[in-house]
Amino acid sequence: MINKRLLIKNLLAHHDESSFYDKKRQLNLHFREGKAKFLKHICALSNSNPFNNSYIVVGVEDQNNEIVGDDFFDDSRIQNLVNAYLENPPKIQYENVPFPNLPKNKVIGLVTIAPIATTSFFKKGIHTIPINSVYIRKGSNTMPVEGEVEKSNQNRETVLGIENNSRNSIEYTLDGVIAFMNLSHKDISPKYKVFKELFVICWAGNYKKVHEKIFFSRVDIELINEQIKLFYSDQDVVTINYDETTFTITEYVPLGINDKTSYYPLEKQTIHFFDNGYYTIEREMLFDPPEFNKKLLYHVYNSNVSLLRKLENGSALSVTEFKDLTNLPSTFMICYLNGFEDAKQKLIDAKLLLKPFPNIYLSFKEALRVLRKMKYDVK
Repeated sequence: MINKRLLIKNLLAHHDESSFYDKKRQLNLHFREGKAKFLKHICALSNSNPFNNSYIVVGVEDQNNEIVGDDFFDDSRIQNLVNAYLENPPKIQYENVPFPNLPKNKVIGLVTIAPIATTSFFKKGIHTIPINSVYIRKGSNTMPVEGEVEKSNQNRETVLGIENNSRNSIEYTLDGVIAFMNLSHKDISPKYKVFKELFVICWAGNYKKVHEKIFFSRVDIELINEQIKLFYSDQDVVTINYDETTFTITEYVPLGINDKTSYYPLEKQTIHFFDNGYYTIEREMLFDPPEFNKKLLYHVYNSNVSLLRKLENGSALSVTEFKDLTNLPSTFMICYLNGFEDAKQKLIDAKLLLKPFPNIYLSFKEALRVLRKMKYDVK
C-alpha cells in the first residue's frame, strides 16, 4: 500500500518534471482552455508510459517546488471527462493528499495515470486542440506527434523504485492517526475505525441535527493508510454510516430561496474493504433537482444579473443587496437546475467579481463543484 504523501515527497525530491511526471500550481476544469491543457497532459503522459504509472502533482510551485496546496477537488466524475475526449483513455485517479503545514482546506492533488498499451488520442477537438491529435512527453515538454506512438519501457524501473520507496508502514499509520486525533481536529470530537485489521479511517466534523436527522458539517474524512482525504467541505453536510466492511458517506447540498433552506441528497460514496488488502469506492448519484416557482426564479435571476452589473461598475451595495449577493452562487445554481441555461455561465463569469468576498467565493466554488458532478454523471 502506497503512502501518497510520501510518494509526492519522493517525486518532488528526486525528479524534476519528466516523461512520467508533471506538476501544476492548480487545475482549472471550469473552462475549455483548462480542460484542454489537462487532457493534453493526460494524453501525453499515457502515451509515454505504456508500462508504468505516470503522475501529475497539483498544488506545487513550478520554479521552486514549494508546496502551496490547492482546494479539495472532488474527482468522482473526472474519469468521465477523460473518456469524453480521448480515444483509448487511460484509467486515472485524482486523490487529495493532506500535508501537515497546509491549512485544513488545502491539499496536494495527485493524479495517477494507469498504464495502457494502446495509443491515446483526441476523438473530439477542444479549445485549440484538433480532433485526432496525439501527444507525448519528451523530458518536461508535452508535444504533438503524428500517427502511432513507439512504445518504450524506459521509465518502468525508475517509477517502480519510487513507488517501492513510498510504501506505507505501521509507523506512518500510527503517526497519521495521532496527528488527526490529537492535533488537526482535537476540537471537534474526532473518531476512527479500523477495517479488516488493516485500514484506518479517521473523521471529524461539527454535529448538526435537522428535523431529527443527524448531519455533520465542515467534515474532514481521511484514509490514513494512504494519507488521502476522502471528503472535505466547508459548506455541504454529510451523514456517516459504517459496519465491519463498509464506510458510507452521503453528501447533502443545502438549497433554498428567501431563507428557506432544505437539504437535498447529492451523492452516496461507499468504501468497501476486503480481506486481501484491497478496497473499492462505489459512488451513486442521488440528486433530484428541486423545482421552484418560475415567476420567483425570473425575479431572482434578474436580480443576480443586476447585482453583478453593479459590482462591475464599482457601485456600492445596500445591506439587502449584499445579502442577495451572499446567496448568489446558490440561487444561480437553482436557476440553472430549473431551466435557466445561461445561469451557469453567468456564475462562472462572475468568478473575479466574487473573489474579493471570501465567504461568497467559497459558496461559488461549492456551487461549481456540485454542477460539475452533475455534468459528468453517468446514471
